[in-house]
Amino acid sequence: MRRGELDDLALFAAVARARSFTRAAAELGLSPSALSHALRGLESRLGVRLLARTTRSVAPTAAGERLLERLQPALDEVALGLSILADWRDAPSGALRLTTFNYAARTILAPRLPRFLLDHPDIAVEVVVDDRLVDLVAGGFDAGIRFGETVERDMVAVRVGPDLRTVVIGTPDYFKRHARPETPADLKTHSCVNYRLIGGGGLLPWEFERDGQEIKVQVGGQLIVNDEVLAGAAVRAGAGLGYMLEHDVAGEIADGRLVQVLDGWCAPFPGCHLYYPSRQVPLALRALIDTLRWTGSQPQG
Repeated sequence: MRRGELDDLALFAAVARARSFTRAAAELGLSPSALSHALRGLESRLGVRLLARTTRSVAPTAAGERLLERLQPALDEVALGLSILADWRDAPSGALRLTTFNYAARTILAPRLPRFLLDHPDIAVEVVVDDRLVDLVAGGFDAGIRFGETVERDMVAVRVGPDLRTVVIGTPDYFKRHARPETPADLKTHSCVNYRLIGGGGLLPWEFERDGQEIKVQVGGQLIVNDEVLAGAAVRAGAGLGYMLEHDVAGEIADGRLVQVLDGWCAPFPGCHLYYPSRQVPLALRALIDTLRWTGSQPQG
């Protein structure tokens, strides 16, 4: 292999994963034009077209897909080998990529990540906030943060937040106009604010449990959103019932601005967990785990 060709193969993998010269260039710290020039040179030397380019998109060709399948595991091993070198330094260093969702970004990372960055100036962190569950390895992520019940069993999971509960709430004014539901089935007659899962396309079911019986209800109403802030605004205005994390509305329930119903049907579930593939853990990730690990004493953001 010619000197520098491994670098070009790594550039190709970055573009093939991102499916964009602009995004890959930003990730690599290069200009899109320099990246495009390097990959045209690689294709010329190999005598094979690896990327199909249009004015709007970039995607691997069949040959490029085959190369990426073989190349990515090797690049992952190289990256892991380099990250392990951090164990020989006096302080953790390197780069971490995390995938998480909005709630965890707001309540787990926002209160604790800034302190971690100040305490570890040689560690760079990229956080991608996305409601969709992603493949860590295929997405090039070192770790993710999700609710414990959604973490795949082959992952190592570390609790980073308390157990949670989702509750059904409405305003006092709403319940002046509508009878309170006594069972989950009664929700069929109410106007409920629905949440559409980003990427998956389906509506989030409202889940309940009582005496070992689990029930999922698909509710109806005037509003469907994929943003929790907009959903909360509609509920607080009395436009419908909401299905929200108790942590986010506990104060409003306590002071009477919101009314909780179906309390006996709302069971706790495992809270946020940081998870990663079961392999040797780079020192930088170990340091982040130590910072985020839930001890039961941290305030929830």
